[in-house]
Amino acid sequence: MNISQAAQRTGLPAKTIRYYEDIGLVTPSRDTNGYRVFADQELHKLTFLARSRALGFSIEDCRALLALYEDQSRASSDVKRIAAQHLEEIEAKIADLRAMRDTLSELVRACSGDDRPDCPILKGIEHAGGPARRS
Repeated sequence: MNISQAAQRTGLPAKTIRYYEDIGLVTPSRDTNGYRVFADQELHKLTFLARSRALGFSIEDCRALLALYEDQSRASSDVKRIAAQHLEEIEAKIADLRAMRDTLSELVRACSGDDRPDCPILKGIEHAGGPARRS
């Protein structure tokens, strides 16, 4: 199966599949003409990677999970550790988003939204305290 067919079957763009090959997550064989040939094993890996990325796992986490997936002597505790750490990161992001929502909601409520130049939203952003932070 060529890269276009693999992309269609896995739902991944061909560019992503090429990237996964470049970083060593998949290693399709090559035909005599140099084109990639994806066997069922690579399709399984690509589908696994697509699902892992959809859950927000980093590339390095995906690499570790894929290695554990392929290791029949793995300990489920190793898999759980990676997933639990990722879950903690998600929970922290949710808490940050809730705090952002609450702050922005207060600022929007405080703004009259009329023709006057006075704007509590801009003042709130200016005096929020601490450096701006993006997660």
